[in-house]
Amino acid sequence: MSAEPARALSAPEVAALTRGRLVGPANVSVVAVAPLERAGPDDLSFLASARYLPYLQPSRAGIVLCAEQFATAPGGPATRIIVPDPHAALLAVLAVLYPPPVWDPGVHPTAVIGRGTQWEDPVAIGPHVVLGRDVRLGRNVRLGAHCVIGDGVVIGEDCELQPQVTCYPGTTIGRRVVIHAGTRLGSDGFGYIPGRDGALHRKIPHVGRCVIGDDVEIGANCCVDRGSVDDTIVGDGTKLDNMVHIAHNVQVGKRCLILALAGIAGSCRVEDDVIIAGEVGVSDHVTIGRGARVLVQAGVIGDIPAGSTVWGTPARPHRDVLRANAALYRMIRSSDGSKT
Repeated sequence: MSAEPARALSAPEVAALTRGRLVGPANVSVVAVAPLERAGPDDLSFLASARYLPYLQPSRAGIVLCAEQFATAPGGPATRIIVPDPHAALLAVLAVLYPPPVWDPGVHPTAVIGRGTQWEDPVAIGPHVVLGRDVRLGRNVRLGAHCVIGDGVVIGEDCELQPQVTCYPGTTIGRRVVIHAGTRLGSDGFGYIPGRDGALHRKIPHVGRCVIGDDVEIGANCCVDRGSVDDTIVGDGTKLDNMVHIAHNVQVGKRCLILALAGIAGSCRVEDDVIIAGEVGVSDHVTIGRGARVLVQAGVIGDIPAGSTVWGTPARPHRDVLRANAALYRMIRSSDGSKT
């Protein structure tokens, strides 16, 4: 971890934090977290999957969080804490070993504050932040250096915007939202009436809003367009990875996970609890049903049923793609004289 640990934790304290069962010596303390292969005697590590068992025996970790099936795995660190889910248990320890940095309220003297802008103290407005007219900031809002917040933007309480985030007019952000550096919210979508016979393309004015729900996290260098005549919406609890593009009028439901380099074209509907993997492209006016899984580099050109797992271009059921690929490889090998 890059942050400095706050203090040491003993094995019994780790067991209490994670509600786990302590196995082995209790007179061990840790001050940091590290993977099994790099951990030293002062580090906490974890083992959640059998694929990492080869790293357990040579590991020098002081304490290992283990799933139940690895409680008696041979070799490796003697002090183990048995928990149902090591990943979830690790969160409780990280919060103590690496507490979030303390922030100082106040308005930097280089900030530019527009007429009619208001906030509820405490807030932190960093160097060279620009706030337009009639901006509204809730309590505990933190704006990093060089953020630009347009006229009439509303940002709810407990939000954090990292440096160089831009919110265009028409953007509304809920509560407890984290937006990472370089992200742009509320820019115009890509909408034009094509020119004919040499005429210029005519831009369609965008008068909709960009609405970000509560408990959303948006990674670095993402773009979420404003709507053209409707709103673009990112629902409560949804998480966007770095470099994701959400186009105009898209409605993303609650608790979705959208990974890096995914692009969702205009007027799509992504229902609740959908996972869209990296480098997925979604064509316009498509609906992805609740709980669907769209695997890496898929190209979605039609509606995806709720609960399904799809892959490929065009995206279709995952098992169908695997069978089709297997059949194709058999044909290729057969045609060149290889054994099938």
